Amino acid sequence: MAGGFGMIEAHLRDKRILLVDDEQDLARMVGTILRGSGFAQPTLAHAGSEALALVDEARRVKEPFHLFVLDVMMPGMDGFELLSRIRERPEHASTPALFLTAKDGPTDRVSGLALGADDYVAKPFLPQELVLRIAAVLRRCYAQESPLLELDASVVDFDTAEVRRADGQTAVLTAKEHEILSVLARNLGRIVTIDSLCEACWGTSFGYENSLMAHIRRLREKIEANPSAPVALVTVKGLGYKLNARR
Repeated sequence: MAGGFGMIEAHLRDKRILLVDDEQDLARMVGTILRGSGFAQPTLAHAGSEALALVDEARRVKEPFHLFVLDVMMPGMDGFELLSRIRERPEHASTPALFLTAKDGPTDRVSGLALGADDYVAKPFLPQELVLRIAAVLRRCYAQESPLLELDASVVDFDTAEVRRADGQTAVLTAKEHEILSVLARNLGRIVTIDSLCEACWGTSFGYENSLMAHIRRLREKIEANPSAPVALVTVKGLGYKLNARR
């Protein structure tokens, strides 16, 4: 796709995309389009079971995917079931997904969006449109990272691990606090489940809930004006935590 490379911002080009479609020629063509447009790491799969194996291998080597592009009408395991199975993995509970499919009725769209899909592209599609829709999803979900994060009562400098508070005081983040806050900052404004945070920061979703709660409490003491009534690092009851930037 001539000239496509310049359409994609540099910080999006290394995002890992998993494309799943049982039509192998189409999957290869889309992979070529994505590479020609600047995406460095599109991975192809042709069945749900193959996709799940790739997801689990990526988890093992700690290189999770950043976006799933899934066909709906596949034999054995369709795209809806596949996304549900992917969502069971804590590290992919909120990873963006786009359905690319000829199954384009209103009911199908509702079903896909209800599963948490971020977009729905009908076949046949224009290559340029597909690239733009993928880039739009990635842009919404992965804002260009800055070393500074402005919160309601403080500014976090991730390069120095310092918190500069509105009252003039400075606090230093521990390594684990920095890690937890970094995960939340990458998902700014979105709920990150307890399991996902534990998985990202300790490599397992079991046995670290109390440690996470203790770190969250200490983080609030450093970043909030009133740790007992947090407005930046908030608890979403029954789900997890959400980090809000300054309005």
